[in-house]
Amino acid sequence: MKKVAFYTLGCKLNFSETSTIARGFESEGFQRVDFSEAADIYVINTCSVTENADKRFKIIVRQAQKANPEAFVIAIGCYAQLKPEELAAVDGVDLVLGATEKFKITDYLNDLTKNERGEVHSCEIEEADFYVGSYAIGDRTRAFLKVQDGCDYKCTYCTIPLARGISRSDTLENVLRNAKEISSKGIKEIVLTGVNIGDYGKGEFGNKKHEHTFFELVQALDEVEGIHRLRISSIEPNLLKNETIDFVANSKCFVPHFHIPLQSGSDKILKLMRRRYLTNLYVDRVKRIKEVMPHACIGVDVIVGFPGETDEDFLQAYHFLNELDISYLHVFTYSERENTLAAEMQGVVPKSVRSKRSKMLRGLSAKKRRAFYESQLGTVRTVLFEGENKEGYVHGFTENYVKVKAPWNPELVNTLHEVELTSIDEDGLVRFEFVEEKMLA
Repeated sequence: MKKVAFYTLGCKLNFSETSTIARGFESEGFQRVDFSEAADIYVINTCSVTENADKRFKIIVRQAQKANPEAFVIAIGCYAQLKPEELAAVDGVDLVLGATEKFKITDYLNDLTKNERGEVHSCEIEEADFYVGSYAIGDRTRAFLKVQDGCDYKCTYCTIPLARGISRSDTLENVLRNAKEISSKGIKEIVLTGVNIGDYGKGEFGNKKHEHTFFELVQALDEVEGIHRLRISSIEPNLLKNETIDFVANSKCFVPHFHIPLQSGSDKILKLMRRRYLTNLYVDRVKRIKEVMPHACIGVDVIVGFPGETDEDFLQAYHFLNELDISYLHVFTYSERENTLAAEMQGVVPKSVRSKRSKMLRGLSAKKRRAFYESQLGTVRTVLFEGENKEGYVHGFTENYVKVKAPWNPELVNTLHEVELTSIDEDGLVRFEFVEEKMLA
């Protein structure tokens, strides 16, 4: 039996696709092993969002070669679609598959002889016009369920439309079938993922008609039996409608946690980025969530050091974020990407300045998270415990994304308990007391 190992870089969407591709290998008789073990085939699912992901690819290839110098190494994912020849030239890479080919990966494995240079099978991105559904089961407690792929937005810094093609969605029936399949495996939480999930409903082949809206998807998933928690991974502020916010506030399964990309707190920079909203709309979304769910957790994506961002622009963005009732930030330091408009823009910010600004925002994020956790002390929440023993502790998340810790107890894994949040530990995680000893699920 041939052994195959997988490594995933990047987002939740990549993890869901890796899992689906891995299940395809297993159904054809391959044995899946850990990436650190000797395998016959190593599949690396790449990302191109940051410079770092590009560099890490070469390190991971070397890891595979160290485990088995004769192994067949395959690159798939966004970087493989954007720069297939560059990846094919990396020492040790045998096969590079583009955006559509990766889902037919086993068709390319008739001969596992090492190649002197990687072989490339990559479509033009315009051909990536069909949808492949997928989901990933991570640590046995939650699953990432892909509902949408691609993006029709033209943000000036982003290569994802070039790597993943036009916006297209899974059918509602298929999403519900996958959700039922996940819940039948005893998984307690499903995280909805995609490139632009608020755009859910666009059909295949560039059909812009929405068969169903994102709101209809949310309503239908809330009725699936056996699901305990549903989480929306990330949604554009202009696509997060009041009807969705209000529905989540009264939902059976959807949790009060939103991750809403902002990218800049300066309207000038948002316009240069070609985002589809300005800061006033973002403020409105945050206020609406907090009105109907005061305990909701709100995460924010921010890019620092975008071309044209002056010290004044950055400080304006910093103060904007400081005053917003949000819970944490994901901070990205801008890096130039080929074939994007931003890479040609004037006003390039020195890398040392980008780094300094990034550090300031990471500090603000830590302050925001601490303040949010403090606001939750004394409240009763439901915790889903995870499966990993981390230095003698078990961790878990409340429905509103407060991370808690307790001494390791394997019986807690993948169970839901009502707890009272009591104090914040020195590592920033929250301690609690069980409200009742009986499990909720």
